[in-house]
Amino acid sequence: ARAMLLYGGPRRKAVKVEYEEFENVQDLFAYLAAVAPPMKNTFPVNAYKGHVSSIVPLGSSAEVYLMFFAKGSLEPGVYEFDISSMEYRKVEAVERADKTYFVCVAPKRNTIADEAMAKI
Repeated sequence: ARAMLLYGGPRRKAVKVEYEEFENVQDLFAYLAAVAPPMKNTFPVNAYKGHVSSIVPLGSSAEVYLMFFAKGSLEPGVYEFDISSMEYRKVEAVERADKTYFVCVAPKRNTIADEAMAKI
């Protein structure tokens, strides 16, 4: 994990970003599913500039973020992930409590990801 400082927001406060890179999207999904709080099975991810990522604040102050990412691409939509087979597939809706789902969006611009990817 590498750290960097970003300056953003209306008050231009320093923000620290830590990284965790995965070999592929399946490994990223497996990690996020494994660290999920109990009873939570739906997570947002971004598909942006050749990477699939999830950026989460660490702590309540939102001054430190952790960016999980893997090189790859996904179309926007809902993906069902089965951790036992390490496979994902695009679905129309969240259907089963025993699966983990990722809602993928493709932002037009993501300044945190832009700054972070420039340092990777």
